[in-house]
Amino acid sequence: MCGPAGRCGASSAASSPQCFLTGRSATSAPRSWKHKSVSPAHADSPWVTARAHPDASADSAPVQAVPLNPPRPLAHGGAARVTAFSPEILAPAGDSDSFLAALAAGADAVYCGLKHFSARMEADNFGLGELAALTALAHSHGRRVYVAMNTLIKPGELAQVGRLLERMTRMVLPDALIFQDLAMVGLARQTGFAGELHLSTLAAASPGRGVALAANLGIQRVVLPRELSIDEIKAVARMLPPNLDLEVFVHGALCYAVSGRCSWSSLLGGKSGLRGRCVQPCRRRYRRKGEAHAFFSCDDLGLGVLVRLLGEVPAVRSWKIEGRKKGPHYVFHTVRAYQLLRDHGRDPKARREAEDLLAMALSRPTTRYFFLGHKPRSPLSLRPQTGSGLLLGTVTGGPRSRVQVREALMAGDLVRVGLEDAGGSFTVPVRRSIPKGGRLDLSRPAQGKPVFLVDRRPPELGGILRTWRAKLPAAPSSPASDFVPKLPQPTAPPRACQARPVRLHAWRRLPARLPRDGEHGIWFLPGVERSISRHIFRRLWWWLPPIIWPEEEAAFAEHLEDVERLGGRRFVLGAPWQRALLSSRAEAWAGPFCHAANALCLAALADFGLAGAFASFELDGESLLALPGSSPLPMGVVVGGMLPACVARVRADSIRDGEPLISPKGEVFWTQRHGSLFWTYPNWELDLSAHQQELLGAGYQVFATLHEWVPKTVPRKERPGLWNWEVGLV
Repeated sequence: MCGPAGRCGASSAASSPQCFLTGRSATSAPRSWKHKSVSPAHADSPWVTARAHPDASADSAPVQAVPLNPPRPLAHGGAARVTAFSPEILAPAGDSDSFLAALAAGADAVYCGLKHFSARMEADNFGLGELAALTALAHSHGRRVYVAMNTLIKPGELAQVGRLLERMTRMVLPDALIFQDLAMVGLARQTGFAGELHLSTLAAASPGRGVALAANLGIQRVVLPRELSIDEIKAVARMLPPNLDLEVFVHGALCYAVSGRCSWSSLLGGKSGLRGRCVQPCRRRYRRKGEAHAFFSCDDLGLGVLVRLLGEVPAVRSWKIEGRKKGPHYVFHTVRAYQLLRDHGRDPKARREAEDLLAMALSRPTTRYFFLGHKPRSPLSLRPQTGSGLLLGTVTGGPRSRVQVREALMAGDLVRVGLEDAGGSFTVPVRRSIPKGGRLDLSRPAQGKPVFLVDRRPPELGGILRTWRAKLPAAPSSPASDFVPKLPQPTAPPRACQARPVRLHAWRRLPARLPRDGEHGIWFLPGVERSISRHIFRRLWWWLPPIIWPEEEAAFAEHLEDVERLGGRRFVLGAPWQRALLSSRAEAWAGPFCHAANALCLAALADFGLAGAFASFELDGESLLALPGSSPLPMGVVVGGMLPACVARVRADSIRDGEPLISPKGEVFWTQRHGSLFWTYPNWELDLSAHQQELLGAGYQVFATLHEWVPKTVPRKERPGLWNWEVGLV
């Protein structure tokens, strides 16, 4: 696989043959190409022995050896899901080259998105015809294909999403559908989708007994939050029914916030991460006390050899690699690395090969994050580098700038000069091979700037991709669809409930004298009930946090039971899965972090036994006014107060509660710890008071204001506070 390298006339060292995987000399080529037990195709994978489910009887007969991930025909003729205990390697694909690279590297499954309704809209993504051909190729080699339609769906988009899903069902025949909006459960049933339903990490499914509820909706797999430790993953697995699997991220980019609990980009102009349009404000540099750092920019997740611990959890059927915006080089390297770690993880040579491959995958520096719960690692290193890429060196010289490279470069490589978020960066294609220690000349001055290798397209990998591309069948024609969704019966005409609107105030700490202009709620954490007079328990709305971690589950369940026993009856959930922590007698509402945004999502929440729902606070004015008229549940809406830009499990060590953090555009944010979560707030409040009569006329019954103590150190900004009411939700 290694070919002769070209020469750079300006280099200071002699050229030598290089391997396309790493760009290093052939004498130091990755051992994976010399390791006889490693094959480039999944079809040649070794046989393994299945392990019993942890609930299996101890005296049951031993499981016989079976082929790794043996095929099982599905109704639509696609590939099988995993039936033996050997987790699949699930690879990302944002374009056809990356898809083919995943197949060539031996990925068991590939996940990708369409041109619309995908949470990675910056990727190229796929048209139906192109994806149908690629899926047919994958199925012919025993691989699986999962399609992500994992965006928030606005009220008027159900028919459009349904038509696209119906066309995809007929044409592409994917093995699974990845989604966050619970409306997709109903749309999948109505369109005749025959594959599995996989709940996206954007749904923030936690804690364990809540994850188990997903099976009641017909969901076969849950993608867990990236923040969980191995002990928490095991705790979730112990609570699962046998027909529900888990998927765990092992490598790739980390968001600062909990997935599905970030509205930062939406707050700044309607480009929602829940809609695949995130502008990544967390990657920016923020000023604090005269210094500027990327306080919220995370290193990449990289479990590496630690994935062996996931082998102790049979319910974890999929190791997921993040990176739908990455190229084929990254996909090929990461798939091969984790394939080695799965199949030959006990072999020291194989582990070193995998480490070599991951080192040249051109990611950011990596972290294990919370995976080892007893030894957590903060992903917030505050290093200047916020973008991907392998550091090559620093530019020297004057008008004729140059850099002495720390790693060999190959013709076709792409390097970036400068930091991605600092302004003034630019990319340079490498025309000739340059050995390690050689010199790369630049045509423009850039003295002192760092240089990164950000992409590699070696001829050898190109040849492999061409071989796979030649196998592609012709793309079929795209069928039409006249699908019309069947919507639930609305709970009442929009104007039926105008007479008695509820004004609800939610507090972190109840004031000494409660205002008499409405009802009141309290943000719940275990123990907060001890500070509240019992005679008002029944009158309060108990607000649960946006996510409850598995390690907190027992404490929350115990204290919520006490609240109910003492008279508490009405609860506002931070996620639908928290319904499992309450008794059947409790009146549970889906809170604003559940992001209810359409009639079919609300119907699914009703199936969960919820009594009402608050609309997603990310919706624009048109969508907010349309939602109650089609809702099968009574509706509430947040009309004022402090809404967070995001909620996270981590914060930079140097940041304290209430400290102002100023963005490059002068926006001020501040953080506050509540329990195990760090909330990041803007210095302005939501204020929809001018539109309350419209919202009342639309059919909303509960109008909530979220009160938050704002430190005196934070300068308050007077602004309309309309969120997306006028600018729209993209």
